[in-house]
Amino acid sequence: MPEKSLAALKVGPSTMELREVNLPDIPDDGALLKMEVAGVCGTDTTQYTKPLRGGPIIMGHENVGYLSNVGKRFAERKGFKEGDLVFLEHYLPCGKCEWDHMGEYRHCPATDWFYDPEAIRYGYTPMDIAPALWGGFSHYVYLPHNAVLHTVPEGMTPEIAGVATPMSNGVQWSLIDGGVGYGTTVLIQGPGQQGLCCTMACKQAGADLIIITGTGKDAHRLEVAKALGADVTIDIEAEDALTRINEITGGKGVDVVLDCTVGAGNGPVFLGIEAAKRRGATMVVQAEGEYKFADFPMGRMTRKAITLKSARGHSYRAVEMGLQLLASGRFPLDLMTTHSFGLSEVDYAIMSVAGKGAPGAIHVSVYPWK
Repeated sequence: MPEKSLAALKVGPSTMELREVNLPDIPDDGALLKMEVAGVCGTDTTQYTKPLRGGPIIMGHENVGYLSNVGKRFAERKGFKEGDLVFLEHYLPCGKCEWDHMGEYRHCPATDWFYDPEAIRYGYTPMDIAPALWGGFSHYVYLPHNAVLHTVPEGMTPEIAGVATPMSNGVQWSLIDGGVGYGTTVLIQGPGQQGLCCTMACKQAGADLIIITGTGKDAHRLEVAKALGADVTIDIEAEDALTRINEITGGKGVDVVLDCTVGAGNGPVFLGIEAAKRRGATMVVQAEGEYKFADFPMGRMTRKAITLKSARGHSYRAVEMGLQLLASGRFPLDLMTTHSFGLSEVDYAIMSVAGKGAPGAIHVSVYPWK
């Protein structure tokens, strides 16, 4: 067993360095994850540009690898053994609150790093919190007793398992929160990783009509969306989206709106309200930062009896369902898993997902040992 782990550290806004980090002693209720693949999320592109909140950070929160140095109590408690290929959730829950007992770690106060500077979450936690290895852009990741693991299905490659985070979000937002099922008509806004995974989740659930919107720069992604199950794609810069949606639905509108356009402003929310059916639709909205609505059509939303929900992370159940969907073989996932890079290329990998690196990048994988 080596004594150090090579890692890519964010040392400042949009600044990455390779450094060696000491491997910690592993307690009886802990383990190490020997990294195989770390996916690059759209969230990484925004977090990478922000100032540090404390010391340097090992980013990477979509992590798949093989268990190593597994403590006896860790194995007994978790039901895993050394050598198992697992997907690691980015949450480190307290294990005591009501949310954790329901498998809803996304709501556990211990995982809320937005508001709690002491909260630990993979890919977001400074290295000055021992033992430092809190991110997947590294040879090894530390696993404490409260790490949440899932078995990678037999025959699934680590790269496909690396899509489990956006796929879990797609299942959570579309099926569990949005209520998409057989015969549902759906509007998905934004053909990024999350939007494409929502597309697959809706198709798998039996949605009758899936509409996905994008802009001119999303032409390739909209074609991928069709291959993954979308029935209609709309370039909102080339045609009036609401008019087109009304034409497609015969003026009835859609049952569910899934807004996956983080950073696109208020427009998608307003479009969603108008595109929703006349009574009883559901809107699930993903957002980051403080959105301000000067003229929010609250009356319009309430008259249409729209239920508004937050797209925020995923549950344990959603991960299990997402892994099963990925393992089904139903979808051409190679169209989505477009690029892979080594640890020395993490900066370029993140820039590629942001549309400023490798052309056509959608879901990008980092292989730390490459």
